[in-house]
Amino acid sequence: MSETIDPRITEFCAKLARLDAGDKARLKRNAGNTLAESRRVSGLFLNHLRPHDLPRYQEWAYFLVATLYPLNSDGSGQGSLGTALRTVRPADEKKAKSLDRRFEILLDSDKAHLHFRLRQMVKFLYSKRVSINWPLLLKHLLAWNSEKRWVQRQWAEDYFVGQREKPEDTTT
Repeated sequence: MSETIDPRITEFCAKLARLDAGDKARLKRNAGNTLAESRRVSGLFLNHLRPHDLPRYQEWAYFLVATLYPLNSDGSGQGSLGTALRTVRPADEKKAKSLDRRFEILLDSDKAHLHFRLRQMVKFLYSKRVSINWPLLLKHLLAWNSEKRWVQRQWAEDYFVGQREKPEDTTT
């Protein structure tokens, strides 16, 4: 499935990729924090990274991605976070239960807990050398509170069902 990404998201991720090591380190130290909780990165985020026309209610998602990006900055990932996690899911069902449980807790997270839980998953993926599709992750975070919870549904399908062929509709 090809997803259209807002040009603001693409430019934001390009700015993250161009940051020097010092700025990435400052952001990394704030991983999992909100902008209000952060230390010594407000100017960097607000003046240099944040799109100038960004609505205030979307800042949280951009800031979260900005602080998580240095934890796993390859950026060559394909698909959703569910797809990335599926690639490291153990084949042994008993061993997979722990990751399944952690993933379901992430899916059930509200905005208040998402920062911490997503940070843990990003670090986990980095430890397994799995890249993240940052523009798609940001797009999904912006829709996290959708009433239909389509992001959580998509991630769950990508993780639990993966690329398996979906059953065809046999009704006529």
